[in-house]
Amino acid sequence: QVQLVESGGGLVQAGDSLRLSCEVSGRALGTYIMGWFRQPPGKEREFVAAIRWSGGSTYYKDSLKGRFTISRDNAANTIHLQMNSLTAEDTAVYRCAASSHQHSFQSWRPMYWGQGTQVTVSS
Repeated sequence: QVQLVESGGGLVQAGDSLRLSCEVSGRALGTYIMGWFRQPPGKEREFVAAIRWSGGSTYYKDSLKGRFTISRDNAANTIHLQMNSLTAEDTAVYRCAASSHQHSFQSWRPMYWGQGTQVTVSS
C-alpha cells in the first residue's frame, strides 16, 4: 500500500512563493513517476508537473514552466513543488500522485493519490 502525504499549502499573497512537499511510504520507488495535479475551484483537475524517481527527469504543464519546479529528495522519499510568482489563478487543491510507469510522461496515469493540500493566493 502506497501512502502519499502532502504538506505546505496555505494562504499567500500574489507574487509570493510556496513550496509543497509530498512524502511517500510503502513501496520502493525505483520505477515510479511522481507528480502534482491541481483542481481550481469550479474547474477540472489538471496536470502540473511530474518527476521520474530514477534519474530525476521532469515534465511540466507548458504554462507553468519556469515558474514551478518539481524536485525529489531520495533520502527522505519526498518530492517538492516550488511555486514562484503565484497568482490568483494558482488557487487550487494540489494533490500528489504516484505510480510505477516506465513509459512516457504523457501516458502516465497515476494509481495512488494524496488527500490534497489547499493553496489560496489572494490578489
